[in-house]
Formats: sequence, C-alpha cells, structure tokens
Amino acid sequence: MMENAERLARVERSITKKYRKEIWSPFIAGVKTYRLLEEGDRIAVCISGGKDSMLLAKLMQLLQRYSDFPFDLEFLAMDPGYSPQNRAKLLANAELLGVPLHLFETNIFDVADWGGKNACYLCARMRRGHLYKQARELGCGKIALGHHFNDVIETTVMAMFYGAQLQCMPPKLSSKNYPGMELIRPMYRVGEEGILSWARYNQLEFLRCACRFTEQTAACGGSKRQEVKELLRDLRRTNPNVEKNIFKSLHHIYPQTFPPQERQAEE
Repeated sequence: MMENAERLARVERSITKKYRKEIWSPFIAGVKTYRLLEEGDRIAVCISGGKDSMLLAKLMQLLQRYSDFPFDLEFLAMDPGYSPQNRAKLLANAELLGVPLHLFETNIFDVADWGGKNACYLCARMRRGHLYKQARELGCGKIALGHHFNDVIETTVMAMFYGAQLQCMPPKLSSKNYPGMELIRPMYRVGEEGILSWARYNQLEFLRCACRFTEQTAACGGSKRQEVKELLRDLRRTNPNVEKNIFKSLHHIYPQTFPPQERQAEE
C-alpha cells in the first residue's frame, strides 16, 4: 500500500516539477486564457482510459487542490463495450492514480457497428450524448475532455483538406442539445509529446485504442488523422514551428481578407 502511495506522489510531483514547462504551465495558461473554470463549478471529467484523459484527471485534481476558489469534480467513465481486459486496465490505472471513477455502461459499440462507414461518427455522437446525460444527472454543468494541442492542429488541417472548410476545435463550447451545459478542453495548450514523455517517465501504460472501429481502419491502411500526423511530422523537418504557427493563426483571424461565402445555387 505504501509503495502505491509513493508512486502516486511521484506521478503528481512529476506533473508540477519535472514536466512543469511541458504540461503544468500550459495547462494553467489554457484554463486562465480561455476562462474555463469559475467558482462553484461542478465538472464531469470524462475518462476514456487513454493517456490524455487520465492525465487530465490528475491535472484537474491538482488544480482543485491548489485553486484560489472552490469547485467540484466528478470523474465520469463510460464502458461502451470494452473487452474485459481493457475494462480491467481502465479500472486498475484509475486506482493507481487515485482517480475515483463513476463508471457506467452502454452498448454503443454494438449499436454503432450498424453504421458501416459512418460508425466512427455515430459512435462519437452517441458517446457525447451519454456523457452529457450522465454529467447532468450528477449535477454537473460542464464536461471536460482530454483533447490537447496536437488534436487542435490536426482537426483544423483535416477540416481544410478533407472537409473543405475552415473549422477549429474550440477550447469551450455551449451544448445545443443540453441547454446550460458546456464542454471545456483544459489541455488545449498541452502538447502530445510532453504527455507521452510523462507517461514513459512514470512507467504508466494506458489504453492505446480500445475502439474496434479504429482498429479496423488501421488494419485497412490508417485513418485520415494519421495521414495528417505524418504530414505535419514531415513539415517539421524544414519548419520546426509549423504547428505553433498554425495554432497562433487560429487566434489571429482577419475576416476582411476572406471572400464572401458562396450561396447555394437555386434549383
């Protein structure tokens, strides 16, 4: 028991000390810059079992410990149809890291399996709906997701290349289907490289991908997101700041330089 307590203390200390520049400081900067938290908030931190959401849980716990104002946290984990091994790993890591999970079950994987090529989209929509519903039942007004800096960049590039639109992943978003509920992304400024390094340093093994649909896509040659990851990696060889520049461009928009939106031709 003492060994687990010592390991947990080491994990938490590494966030605020060893990885202060890579993780803690950009996390705090994001929370303050985008005004993601307010006094009296009750937030459902959504846990998938991957490295991002588990780190988010620890960051939110530490922030609650050191915050100048009080707020409440619930740690919400959904089992959409995980294998027994993945479910066990999720629970074991939560216990190791001192994260008290509120776990609920759904049959999302089985339902989304009927979606064919749209399975991933259908799964994501259903997941979000279940999380909002459970969060509201727990009295939460916000849900926090573990999307990070690289997710923001990749999503932006994907929207341009494959969606033919300029669209970003915002740091906070009001729900249309659940009035009064808000989605926040506290790790908006935290880079994935720091997250990976933190996990390796603490010898932590999280769920990599517990989704059967993503596994099928990978077997068929990879996803569009993976293509964008590889493209950005290639661009970094000649421009190390390419991702930072894309991120900054999202904060420096000049609408007057854009053409008027095209109108749909009338039939």
